Amino acid sequence: MTAFRTLDDAGSLNGRRVLLRVDLNVPMEGGRVTDATRIERVAPTIREIAGQGGKVVLLAHFGRPKGQRAPKDSLEPVVATLAAVLGRPVAFAQDCVGEPARTAVAAMADGDVLLLENTRYHAGEEKNDPAFTAALAENGDLYVNEAFSAAHRAHASTEGLAHILPAYAGRLMQAELDALTKGLEAPKRPVIALVGGAKVSSKIDLLQNLVAKVDILVIGGGMANTFLHAQGKAVGKSLCEKDLAQTALRILAAAAAADCRIILPVDAVVAREFKANAANETVPVDAVPDDAMILDAGPNSVSEIDAAIDEAATLVWNGPLGAFELTPFDAATVAAARHAADRTRAGRLVSVAGGGDTVAALNHAGVGEDFSYISTAGGAFLEWLEGKALPGVEALRAKT
Repeated sequence: MTAFRTLDDAGSLNGRRVLLRVDLNVPMEGGRVTDATRIERVAPTIREIAGQGGKVVLLAHFGRPKGQRAPKDSLEPVVATLAAVLGRPVAFAQDCVGEPARTAVAAMADGDVLLLENTRYHAGEEKNDPAFTAALAENGDLYVNEAFSAAHRAHASTEGLAHILPAYAGRLMQAELDALTKGLEAPKRPVIALVGGAKVSSKIDLLQNLVAKVDILVIGGGMANTFLHAQGKAVGKSLCEKDLAQTALRILAAAAAADCRIILPVDAVVAREFKANAANETVPVDAVPDDAMILDAGPNSVSEIDAAIDEAATLVWNGPLGAFELTPFDAATVAAARHAADRTRAGRLVSVAGGGDTVAALNHAGVGEDFSYISTAGGAFLEWLEGKALPGVEALRAKT
């Protein structure tokens, strides 16, 4: 983590106004927060800054108001939950710039917490407009980014501020960057990547980047069907992007050239209906009935995946191995997740996972707390896996 400036590099925070960019884009229903996970994850950094006498000025977006004030996208309803999680009062300003923000910040005592209104109420936020960025900066002495989930966006509050104020990674951002460094940038080898999900088309860049970086690549979920089809196997009525067969073959060729071992399913659980508890059977992947669809990897495939995990020192996971939302087609995902969790708990594996479906699948398997690190940042995590530079992260790099 020496490549990034963190709170440890910020010096004394007592009496200083800290612009803290957080992700409060939480699910709401009836004006109430229904899942406080994102709030809970940033709470330790807020408490640390406030505990040192810093004035915590929270910046966040909510929804997609596209530069217009929209009551449904106000952050004000988040205040009550934020205060409850922190165990301290939280003030609110009706705007993130201008007189409402200035007045609210000026009224703060050391250790106070203030939430400013939705940054995306201003078109200058998503445009990374210098004038808007400067207006945000007026209310802070330093900037701390705690929103890795928005780090792939070069917005005023996620990237622009880091070029105006002294900028640091918050503790959650620091943990994320530590995990990602251990995952692919400087991993213990061998490295295995497990990539699942429905479509190859959404993960072409990801697969192309991974074959050059990992030792073993497991391809599962619906996207595996496209690879099986490209190899000449019949996949019945399975989800399959047949027009991407040549793309799949190019990825397989690139893997061979990079000495990356590809693991595809060798058997599959098939059914005639896409529904929970549908009548099903397990067949070799070269014997899928014409009227059936592949909904999960079979037990022999799971055994091969588990053996590969046993070889590895580092695991990067994105996407399920089957239709995990439907029993019994969650079996492969659950089995592989629990095996990886066992290896992690035994100290034999560094396991990093991320993406919305992945988090849901690992929680479904009961191992959400057992991986080395699970990222809740969907888009940012995927772009990092694809090898893309994240503007919000790059802006925090220590100057050499």
